[in-house]
Amino acid sequence: MTDGFQIVVCGSLVPDPLQTLEPLTTPQGPGLKNELMLPSVLDPWSAHALFEAANLAKQIAGSKVYLVSLGPKAKLQQLMMTVAQKVPFELVAIDGSASGFTDAHEAAAVLAEAVAAIPGLDKNRLLVFGGCASASRDAGVTMQLLCERLAIRDFFAGVDEIKVKPDSSFEVLERIEGGQYQVSVCKGAPAVLAWATGNLPEPPNNPQVGMVNMRGVMPALMKAKPSKVGTGGIAYEKTEVPAQKRATRIVKDVGADQIAAEIVEWIKQ
Repeated sequence: MTDGFQIVVCGSLVPDPLQTLEPLTTPQGPGLKNELMLPSVLDPWSAHALFEAANLAKQIAGSKVYLVSLGPKAKLQQLMMTVAQKVPFELVAIDGSASGFTDAHEAAAVLAEAVAAIPGLDKNRLLVFGGCASASRDAGVTMQLLCERLAIRDFFAGVDEIKVKPDSSFEVLERIEGGQYQVSVCKGAPAVLAWATGNLPEPPNNPQVGMVNMRGVMPALMKAKPSKVGTGGIAYEKTEVPAQKRATRIVKDVGADQIAAEIVEWIKQ
């Protein structure tokens, strides 16, 4: 590997999981109560992808990391104040909805357009990282749809590790059923990797890295292209928090068969 990789990480903001989320229906469609006021964090799976990308770029000389992020511009600015201190990257911002109700096809189309428009993009050096899932819009197909729109043949899901070899090929560790891994060998870029949790801890804050990143973050946010990402053809009749119900009965000397029968009867009701 002489020129290194161009690693594009797709990741956006999600509401802080410690907050109470109350869905409601708005004139624009389904959303969350006081959504713009809720504190946000980088999606956990996308964060793993970003940390793995930075680690790979550090190992392979000439590599560069881009963070393509779709979300409200004001919220992205708040998020970048903390994310920018973690690892070096160049931000590509897209001003649009980060709602958990957005359609995966529309999101993938917008992301693919932003990736393809990166100046100097060399597809022969391109690795696209992202989360295999999401804490808000967990359709589980966004990265695969993005892969198809970029006309990339090699897609890996549930990735926990990537090992690059001297000939620019790499070995990928993918999660499969039963707590096992599938080991694949890819001849080289381009490829799309949807990450699980990886193997790396969250990097500590580095103010020097943050200052360098913020020099590019603010201009990127100012020229963020507005994009209308909606719910696609889905119509939501009602959004609400699932009701909690608990019915407890204490009994003695009851056989397992009778208990099982009562549970089945309770489920049918």
